Amino acid sequence: MLQPKRIKHRKVHRPKIKAVATRGYYVSFGSYGLKAMASGWLTGNQLESARRTISRCIQRGGKLWIRVFPNNPRTQKGAETPMGGGSGSLSHFITPIEAGRIIFELDGVEKEAAYKALRLAGHKLPISTKIVERQ
Repeated sequence: MLQPKRIKHRKVHRPKIKAVATRGYYVSFGSYGLKAMASGWLTGNQLESARRTISRCIQRGGKLWIRVFPNNPRTQKGAETPMGGGSGSLSHFITPIEAGRIIFELDGVEKEAAYKALRLAGHKLPISTKIVERQ
């Protein structure tokens, strides 16, 4: 699972999600990319699930780049905890995704295989995605 080795602050404010991405919005490394069409948060488990789907689909062929990393901690209170008492304990890590951000890039495979792998990975994510090609 993707998570940082160490963090400076255990509990932080929720990250802001801008309307449109101002960086990371075009395919830089590979030939095909999975682009987020809506803003939202992605957890490390969701990214890992999509990564495993892509790697299973391309079967040790090609190269995969993950363009985002979940480094913002999220907390969660225990079940049936009364109000008050501050923030809960560390639960998982998230990454804020703006609309237009490239999440995964893929290279070294045929177009049909890349589209199939990225389409299946997009189903694992809670935001709407689109497959784009390098210009």
